[in-house]
Amino acid sequence: MAGAPNPIELQKHLKGVDYPAGKSDLVQAARDQGADDDLVKALEKIPDRQYDGPNAVSKAVTEAS
Repeated sequence: MAGAPNPIELQKHLKGVDYPAGKSDLVQAARDQGADDDLVKALEKIPDRQYDGPNAVSKAVTEAS
């Protein structure tokens, strides 16, 4: 996958996450929702901090890719 994952795919795999959420929570939620390896790797690249919502996660994934 070139660049950041599709934001719609990203949010689909983070459905049900309770925000604020940490990086490890987001990675685990994506795995639990059946995200592919590229999406999980993209989440693993984001800074290890608390994210206050889906938009913050999307922004961090885009900046980290």
